Amino acid sequence: MPTISVCMIVKNEEMHIARCLDSVAELVEEIIIVDTGSTDRTVEIASGYTSKVYSYPWKDDFSDARNYSFSKASMDYCMWMDADDIIEETEKEEFLRLKQDLPPGTDMVMMKYNTSFDEAGKPSFSYFRERWIRNSPQYRWIGAVHEVIPPGGSIIYSDIAICHKKMNAGDPDRNLKIYQKLLADGKVLEPRQQYYYGRELYYHRQYEEAVSVLEQFLLLEEGWIENKIEACSVCARCYDQLGKEQCALAALLRSMSYDLPRAELCCEIGKHFLERGNFQNAIYWYETALNAPKKEYAGGFTLPDCYDYIPLLQLCVCYDKLGDRQKAKEYNEKAGACKPYSQAYLYNKRYFENL
Repeated sequence: MPTISVCMIVKNEEMHIARCLDSVAELVEEIIIVDTGSTDRTVEIASGYTSKVYSYPWKDDFSDARNYSFSKASMDYCMWMDADDIIEETEKEEFLRLKQDLPPGTDMVMMKYNTSFDEAGKPSFSYFRERWIRNSPQYRWIGAVHEVIPPGGSIIYSDIAICHKKMNAGDPDRNLKIYQKLLADGKVLEPRQQYYYGRELYYHRQYEEAVSVLEQFLLLEEGWIENKIEACSVCARCYDQLGKEQCALAALLRSMSYDLPRAELCCEIGKHFLERGNFQNAIYWYETALNAPKKEYAGGFTLPDCYDYIPLLQLCVCYDKLGDRQKAKEYNEKAGACKPYSQAYLYNKRYFENL
């Protein structure tokens, strides 16, 4: 059975780190902690779980720190986690089973990363990340921010999920500052980093700059298809904020030049038409979302609700606006079958009962 080193880089995580290590300690053979300058009890807490706690000067480069943590690992596979990640109890048995049954020669195991949750704790935003990586110098992190290990070798996918559950807000400006420093130092961002830089500009409401960066990214021959599809979506949001409605719609439709329609993009197009009172067009796109295949293993961001709950709820709204209350009610009940606890569904239910 393969052995695993959990490798973490941390700073001032006294609120999270015990919860994280409690969730994984019994599942792995080694814990590596690289502290990048904590001033709280992080190191003290981590030392209660492992003697392999290292100090490393922060260099505004996440890959550099993660590669240092991997260099200290001695097991067959390195598994990265952030301090605010956990493995739920429901996942542990499957985790151990995967260790026991892992095909010989596996180089990477991709696992789900759930990073956002609805009111019932159900994942509402997830994607696959490299999680177990063969302990070999050929597999190393790249990218100062939004770092990644380029996929290679024999890769398998697992539905085991790591949950990202932050209890306090980090520095919202950190990533943008790192990108700005790289550019000020004359560095050229490779396509993936350019995409994420555009996203950071969008998050900071620098919409003109975000569009400029993302449009340049979309013109590159290089670049991952999933990043290009998402870049179209971010561009559309920027154009909406800039009052350029037609440009926003064109950006959303452009996403389909890269691959078949994603439900996430179909819902955004439906929303575009719904907000402008074009209910028939909105219906078309929400129905398209319901029929779109879910490409979880393509590696892009997945919003599970876009494949059922959201289009069903919005079809309820569209048909109600068109005066077809019976059909609207039927779609609301279908949405309720997906999420019986949803406040939007329950509100609509009361609405129809009081008509």
